[in-house]
Amino acid sequence: MKRPTIRDVAEKAGVSVATTNRVLSGAESVSAKTREKVREAAEAIGFYGLGAIAARNNAARPRYRFGVILLQPHRPFYQLVARALTEAAQAQEAFDIELRIEYLEDLSPQNTAERALALANECDAVCVTTAVHPVVTKAIEEIQARGIPVFALISQLAATGQIHYIGLDHWKVGRTAAWAFHHICKSPGKIALLVGNPRFRNQEMNETGFRSYFREHARDFTLLEPLSTFESSAVAEEMTERVLSDHPDLAGLYVAGGGISGVLAALRTTGRAGTLVVVGYELMDNVRSALLDGALTLSISHPLAQLAGEAITGMISAVASKEANASYTKIVPFNLYTRENV
Repeated sequence: MKRPTIRDVAEKAGVSVATTNRVLSGAESVSAKTREKVREAAEAIGFYGLGAIAARNNAARPRYRFGVILLQPHRPFYQLVARALTEAAQAQEAFDIELRIEYLEDLSPQNTAERALALANECDAVCVTTAVHPVVTKAIEEIQARGIPVFALISQLAATGQIHYIGLDHWKVGRTAAWAFHHICKSPGKIALLVGNPRFRNQEMNETGFRSYFREHARDFTLLEPLSTFESSAVAEEMTERVLSDHPDLAGLYVAGGGISGVLAALRTTGRAGTLVVVGYELMDNVRSALLDGALTLSISHPLAQLAGEAITGMISAVASKEANASYTKIVPFNLYTRENV
């Protein structure tokens, strides 16, 4: 058999010989989609210049550096988010994406603002998970004034859309959690609510949706005043023990913020696991185990692969676009898990 030629590659790819030659030479005038078609054709027929085509394609890919700020590194959920973001960046065949992922151990507004400003000095776009605070807002406005797109991940930073947002509709999340208590509890009773930090807009909207459902559909339930865990498992464990002690007739517990591991520990040590309806968040290993053994009734979870994919493609579009007022906000659907579908 004769060795495949450039003409053979062109015919297989459905492009002209001239276009194939431009791919081989690394010309910038060829689109990423066409470059990939030529590479795939060369691979399919065993073209001797496959390595050169692949190298030229890699060299021609636009290169972007994106900065990401997540919360505490010891929290498994944010490790899962980081992994999903990394995989989404690596899956981008037409772009060379470098991710700078940093974690906030110190959640103070001042530290968040300083880290975001520093990251913006080195990145084409910035994606942050943080609470709303004037100090943080000022830093983000400064970053945007430099022409660097800012995305809010998981928790919105602006209600009116000035900052791109990738995440859930948390008002719907809260109402869905309320619906679960309404339909799973055997009779109306007291429902306790644990939030992490009310300055996180996602948790604020979550509580708003939660309460609105009960006002509208289930007035016989009694909603206790929310207790803050400050995103700490130790505090969440203490708050759970307190509410279980103060309200032995508690019918349900909604964990709407950080600290699920502390909540589960308190339920088990007090012997209350499985005796009341508990709704939590995400699907880490400890949540999966709690669903299986009955300590947790329902978990509402981000679709991490989709969340990460939307964040990466959104940042690419924002950096590449010339539209100053374009919106790249994406609301992703949430998943519901019980012991029957984990």
